[in-house]
Amino acid sequence: MQQPLQQPPLGGVPWQITGNHWLAVPCVHPADGAIHSVSILHRGARAALDFAGSEGFLDARGPALLRPFVRINGVEVLGAANAMAWERTFQWIPSFTSSSGDAVVRGTLFAPFGRDSDMSGAVYVLSVENRGPTPLAAALGVEGRIAHAQLRVQSARAMPSPWRATSAADAIIVLDGADVPGLAALAIAGEPGAHGATRDAGGYGIERELTIAAGARVDVAFYLAAGPERDGAVATADTMRRRGWKALLTSTRDALRALEQASGVDALDGLINRHLLYAYFLGVARALDDAQFYLVRSRAPWASRGTTIRDWEALMWTIPAVQLADPPLARELILRMCEVHGYAPGAGVNYFDGTLFAPGFTIEGAAAYAIAAERYVRESEDDRIVEEPILADTLYLASDDLAARRDATLPLYMSDVDLDGEAARGFSLHANAAAAFALECLGHLLDEEDAKQLEDPDAVRAAMRRQFATGDRSKAVFASHADSAGNPIDSADSAPMLWLPLLEAVERGDATFKRTAKAIPGETPRLEHRIARLLGPDAGAALDWLRRAPLDRGFAAEFVDDAGNATAGGGDAALSGLLAAVTWLAVHTHGVRPASPR
Repeated sequence: MQQPLQQPPLGGVPWQITGNHWLAVPCVHPADGAIHSVSILHRGARAALDFAGSEGFLDARGPALLRPFVRINGVEVLGAANAMAWERTFQWIPSFTSSSGDAVVRGTLFAPFGRDSDMSGAVYVLSVENRGPTPLAAALGVEGRIAHAQLRVQSARAMPSPWRATSAADAIIVLDGADVPGLAALAIAGEPGAHGATRDAGGYGIERELTIAAGARVDVAFYLAAGPERDGAVATADTMRRRGWKALLTSTRDALRALEQASGVDALDGLINRHLLYAYFLGVARALDDAQFYLVRSRAPWASRGTTIRDWEALMWTIPAVQLADPPLARELILRMCEVHGYAPGAGVNYFDGTLFAPGFTIEGAAAYAIAAERYVRESEDDRIVEEPILADTLYLASDDLAARRDATLPLYMSDVDLDGEAARGFSLHANAAAAFALECLGHLLDEEDAKQLEDPDAVRAAMRRQFATGDRSKAVFASHADSAGNPIDSADSAPMLWLPLLEAVERGDATFKRTAKAIPGETPRLEHRIARLLGPDAGAALDWLRRAPLDRGFAAEFVDDAGNATAGGGDAALSGLLAAVTWLAVHTHGVRPASPR
């Protein structure tokens, strides 16, 4: 079993996480609301770019990039002395409440999203309510330091440029590197009446002083923006400030409300929507330097797979979750995958811009384009996508690649590697289920004459029954692999066979499948296979387990223990997409309910 390339700091800081497609804010400390890093995607660098207050930002060592503060009558009231109670609006906008004497302090952090509000930035709103009988002298602000930036594909590499904080007009502080040209810059702006200043070693502060009358409340907002260089960052921060935080927050809430899914089981909607939004924003990004969409495994800075991606993960994990919430974006992403990665379907692991990262052809990767397009057409009833030339070109390439991998004797297909990157062991049942499904989809999507030249998908499925089934007919089970002569052999990791119903190779009630599923051990360390059990005969118990599993800060991790705690591969946005999409399918379409009502 392939392990992640690096072990993330699991079990560390229980970060609050938010962001939009431009800017990820993955490290918000629950003790003081401080932002320890922000992340953007940079096409030219072919990597994520993380800005931070210190090199040890992942475990909150050193100063924060941006820390909110509130002083009442000269006394700091945020932090360890006054606990923060956190909640999340629409599963994605974190906010806190903290009390000190007569003052009640609230903070809300959001990344603008929605029509006319989609900007490369975030807004921190601080509110103070005076519940006492006398006025309060208050200072509300943000402070921090820029001392570290890194480029990250799968591992991180520090950018050596001297980092600095400089003042711009109208209480705007710019954080960037001294080297020219730089890759990106940040700008932090206060509202009119605020005052900003820089400090030594890349430090800065912006604050607004005011008096809060008895029974009154004040709201003060601070705007964080990213740009390809300092002038662009300042312009974006100024645009956000002119729009105003109330308009931006209203637009963001409306847009998030439109993404919410109702499965029919209220107790599960939080699970589905939390993972859906994590995949939607941390698995899909706009690059700051070209404004184009790209799919990545995860933008979380502790995610081992980083910003690389396989076709299968993008098309079969992330996009189905996006399609639940936002079909127009799913359409755009399918075409974008064809444009960026479709020149060599299934060739291996890629950088997000389509450059090959690690070669290794998989049948599943080539098949994923046809399956994703067909599912989009089925669920959206938008068959015009098949008229897109880039999709047609990619489907023909995928069809050719599948044909080239057909066995000379058996109507079965063979990969170079499996989806873990390990050398293929003969024929894989999972890969051939994907191939058969793709052939069926290609028959609907390709030109009628070309479709006639395809292998019959029913012939592939019949061969799967013959070559992978073992035991007497009344007790037959599927083997996970067959050797090159078509003799069934088992793999040590046979859980991928649980995906056969999703690939329409068998019905969920098929007797052979049910016997196979029951024979597969349930205590698997891979979250992907725990999710797959939602399609098997013990789906109710699997649903119980998933809704209780802590995972990694509440989001998907590649590897988990029996209690559901992440052990490695945390922060996996694509896998969160798979969890959301399959849970919704199991509950909404298949009628699966938790085995335990509580």
